[in-house]
Amino acid sequence: MNILTVKSVAKSYGGVVANHNVSLTVPQGKIVGIIGPNGSGKTTLFNSIVGHHAIDSGEIHFDGQEISSMTIPKIARLGMLRTFQQTHIYGKMSCVKNMQISSDIDANWRSIFSPFPKEVDEMADELLAFVGLYKKRFLLAGDLSFGQQKLLEFAMALMKKPKMLLLDEPTAGVNPTLINGLIDRLRQVNEEKGITLLVIEHNMRVIMNLAEHIYCVAGGTMLAEGKPDDIQNDQRVIDAYLGN
Repeated sequence: MNILTVKSVAKSYGGVVANHNVSLTVPQGKIVGIIGPNGSGKTTLFNSIVGHHAIDSGEIHFDGQEISSMTIPKIARLGMLRTFQQTHIYGKMSCVKNMQISSDIDANWRSIFSPFPKEVDEMADELLAFVGLYKKRFLLAGDLSFGQQKLLEFAMALMKKPKMLLLDEPTAGVNPTLINGLIDRLRQVNEEKGITLLVIEHNMRVIMNLAEHIYCVAGGTMLAEGKPDDIQNDQRVIDAYLGN
């Protein structure tokens, strides 16, 4: 069963075509990758899927529902969330407070200063321990390293118990010593929690070892798809990265 189906999606900004006739499917419970040169339209596709902007044409189905006209919060309530190349955390709040307010998709500023249920606190501690940040739970999130902030953002997303996570360049800017740990945790949430992952990644070693199926986008169109070994040896993909 496919949890996500993108069919013939197009998106332009003025006269610039960002995506043209892009289609892909993501089976439930799997890890799927998206690669492509800079400016190929990968992030635009992510933004379309999660409701950041309306598509010009095409269809997007998530968990059996057509979502292309839905807002970000409504799509999030269905169980699909994304992380970003640059982290979206609350730098002036502690790590545990970031986790607490992430437990509610509809959280407002009033709820930030209200007591949270015991189960929220327990889940926050459990997930901070899972990503290796438990000992730093009372530190300000802005004082963490960039790699640790990405781990915090990942844990914050897990607080909402998603069915699917879209990860935009999860290892970008992360210290190499943290990358293997991050990849292990991505695999773990997929295998143990059953969370489907769709990952944009520039690090070829990472995505080839992580994803079971990979799509390559170039020039706003879908260039190729297949298993990691097939993609690595696809001349069209090689040419796209070499600029041929």
